[in-house]
Amino acid sequence: MAKILKLNAISPVADEIFAGYEYGDAVKNPDGIMVRSAQMADFAVNDNLVAVARAGAGTNNIPVADYAAKGIVVFNTPGANANAVKELVICELFLGGRKITDAIDWTKTLKGEGDNVSKLVEKGKGKFVGQEIAGKTLGVIGFGAIGILVANAASALGMKVIGVDPYLSANAAVSLNPSVKLFATREEVYKAADFITVHVPLTPETKGMFNADTIAMLKDGAVIINNSRGELVDTDAMIAALGEGKVSRYITDFPADKMIGVPNCICVPHLGASTPEAEDNCAVMAGRQLIDYIENGNIKNSVNYPALSLEREGKARICILHKNEPEMLSRFTAALSADANNIANMANKARGEYAYTVIDTDNPIGAAKDKIAKTEGVFKVRVL
Repeated sequence: MAKILKLNAISPVADEIFAGYEYGDAVKNPDGIMVRSAQMADFAVNDNLVAVARAGAGTNNIPVADYAAKGIVVFNTPGANANAVKELVICELFLGGRKITDAIDWTKTLKGEGDNVSKLVEKGKGKFVGQEIAGKTLGVIGFGAIGILVANAASALGMKVIGVDPYLSANAAVSLNPSVKLFATREEVYKAADFITVHVPLTPETKGMFNADTIAMLKDGAVIINNSRGELVDTDAMIAALGEGKVSRYITDFPADKMIGVPNCICVPHLGASTPEAEDNCAVMAGRQLIDYIENGNIKNSVNYPALSLEREGKARICILHKNEPEMLSRFTAALSADANNIANMANKARGEYAYTVIDTDNPIGAAKDKIAKTEGVFKVRVL
């Protein structure tokens, strides 16, 4: 019986998915881990651990590269929480255009005014005049699952939508509303948009992508919405831009101490995926991916190893996580041949410096497993 440890509270829909497994928050020496936000940098990895499934998109809390070198596959769940985040972004478009949060806070100060409330409301509401989003230009940075949903919803609300994504797939492009105009660079979007929403991962390239230089490119009074990662924005530069009015509103799902209380900065407490529907979707996707890997060796939506799925043939399957180097396959097949085993089917995929090989054989796998495991550049071997 495989053992699955959960490091956070996971939607109860996962209980049914892991029926037949030992599953819970007190499992020792797990084969797999389900995690949401728990920091795993100092997690004591046991020899049995083969995979970690993040019930969400971001994997900054997981030492992905270290795990790759240990032969531990890390999964995420792209798109599972996309609708929840899209709905929050649409809400934030309205918050960026209208001074709704300020007005609500001011209205709370009228408590106790009795019959004067309606008069005070009519007298004071002029301080909170805002703009409509219809007819305005929305710039979308990144057309992943969330970016596409946001772009299409904003188009339906009457916004002119532009955007950029150098990695836009053909399938994703087909999903976009035909009215969405694609630009070649982020700088072009910065200069043309009234509102900008960012949907990219945090990488060395994207860290601080909103800084003093890029903010200077924005249209005066632009609204910036960030539901991706706080580190995409240079906090000091954004505070300065808010003070000068260069940015009229900055709305972020990642509050930082410096940002809290800054006029025209709306700090949302990381609510992007905080819906039961999103948590259910993430748990189901993460759980199924984890089970498929543990039981069949198939990889889908890994962030540190290539995607590879293979229909099972023969009597046994050997799964090999290894360096992406020449002659590795010949070493594996030679070891199986020396063990008098015929290959029924096989597949190999690489991703950067890491590779994954799955081989189905006509006979049970014997001594070849240990020989392959001792091959230089091999991280982990499993026989299923």
